[in-house]
This record gives sequence, C-alpha cells and structure tokens, in this order.
Amino acid sequence: MRYRIVHETAYAYEEPVRSCQNEVHLIPRGSASQRCLRYRVDIDPGPGCRTEREDFFGNRVIYFAIDDPHERLVVTATSEVSVAPQPSESAFYAEIPWREAVRRIQAGRTASHLEACQYLADSPMVAVTSEIRRYAAPSFQKRRPIAEVVHDLMARIHRDFTYEPGATTVATPLSTVLKERRGVCQDFSHFAIACLRSRGIPARYVSGYLETEPRPGQAKLGGADASHAWFSAYDPVFGWIDYDPTNNQLPTARHITTAWGRDYSDVTPLKGIIYGGGRQRARVAVDVIALEETA
Repeated sequence: MRYRIVHETAYAYEEPVRSCQNEVHLIPRGSASQRCLRYRVDIDPGPGCRTEREDFFGNRVIYFAIDDPHERLVVTATSEVSVAPQPSESAFYAEIPWREAVRRIQAGRTASHLEACQYLADSPMVAVTSEIRRYAAPSFQKRRPIAEVVHDLMARIHRDFTYEPGATTVATPLSTVLKERRGVCQDFSHFAIACLRSRGIPARYVSGYLETEPRPGQAKLGGADASHAWFSAYDPVFGWIDYDPTNNQLPTARHITTAWGRDYSDVTPLKGIIYGGGRQRARVAVDVIALEETA
C-alpha cells in the first residue's frame, strides 16, 4: 500500500511568543516492511535555525528555532510511504516458553539482544509497579510460549479497558489508567509495555498512523484522522514484533510507523519551549490518504 500523510499542527497564542525551540518527530521510518518515499516539513513562520538529524533510536528528527516575535505557529509534515503486507500471526509462532525467551535475552551477546535490553528499564512515562505486575501475572503461565503470552496480554487489555478519548491526558499516570480502566492508544501501549518489562521482556513504544475508513454511506472528512500508537515486543527468535492493543491485532499494511522509543516522551510529534505567548490554542489535523500503486 502507498499512502500520503498530511499532519498539520497549528498554535495560536494570546500574546506574541518572543522565541521558541522545537523538535519534530513526523518523518516516517524506513524498515523491512516500510519505505519513506518522500517527505517535506513546512514551518510558518520560517525558522532562523533548522537542522535535521537521527536520534539515539534511529528516528529522523527536525530541530528548529524562531527568534522573531510571532502569534501563531504552523508545522505541516507531508510524506509518502509504501507499506508491505505483514506476515500472518502464525509466521511469528515458536514453541519457546517465555521464561526460556527471557533467559536467552539475558544471556545473549548479539547486537540485537544488547540493543533490546535498553527497553527493559523504567522510562519517564512507564514505571513498573506491584499492581502492574499483578495484572500481568495471568498471561505469564509457566510454560506458555512467548508469542501466546503477548497475544493474551494484548487481548486482555483490549477486553478490560475502554477506549475513551478525553478520559486521560499525556500526563495521566499508569496507576490511574489501571484504576479507571479507560484511556486511549497511548495509555494501552504504555500499560502493555510496563506489563512486559515487569517480567523481563523488552518492549518499546511505536508512534505512527492508522488508515481509517468512514462509516458506511459517509464521506471521509478532511483532517479527521489522528496519530496512533502501539507497542513492539522483542522475541529472541524473530526479533521485534508489533502489537496493537487498541484494536487487538498485529499491525497490518494500514499501520504506518513514524518513530519508536522507550515511551511517548521519546517520540512526541512536536515538542518544545516557548518564551512568552500567554495562553495558547492548539489544533491538529491529520489526513491519511491511500494512493494507487504505480507499476
């Protein structure tokens, strides 16, 4: 599948912003199943300083600074990607009990094993607690293969938690998410990551988009799509495997990956510091448009 993604973030400030510094994580990653064909990031007003780099996790990041007073800021990222069909779930199945998988990860000295181990420790937005360990426990039956463990955990989160936009914010702690049993894709991904890390399985946060379809008989509204999030668990046989707890499925060719890290704080689409501005209003509009394949 080929897609065009247009992600526009607009800020309006009550008072002029004297200066600002920002980072942008809006450039789709390249991988074995995804190619970023082209991208462009437009910034209005134009920044006095702009650089692009690869961060610690291999994501493309744009840094920019504006030192002239401004009352609005608009960042528009436009990209085209090609996403290959994903393997079936059976392709990732191996009769390795999860305890043996953890032992292999701990004992492994390959570059991939060592890289995965950085996703075992607590991170700014994912901290393991005794309550999280207790929730995770039923999925970690003694001789259950690691693939079954992660699938069972994903299914339980999908069943036990209610998707409710507005019920949480980016600052809502996992303890509240667990208590209230409601949230959004970011919360469910963070919670699954905490559960897996609590038992020694590396897990990371994946940020991106999911192509959505309008209800039958209705036209798709411009700007009505949104960012999406899921998680990836490390399997010592197959490597990283993605899981979408919000939809209780392995991601498909409709999932488009932008960035990954320890949690949301590593891959925030747009973050920064402003001086001045007073109160602000933010608007985000996203379009994920399927394109016809070219020969």
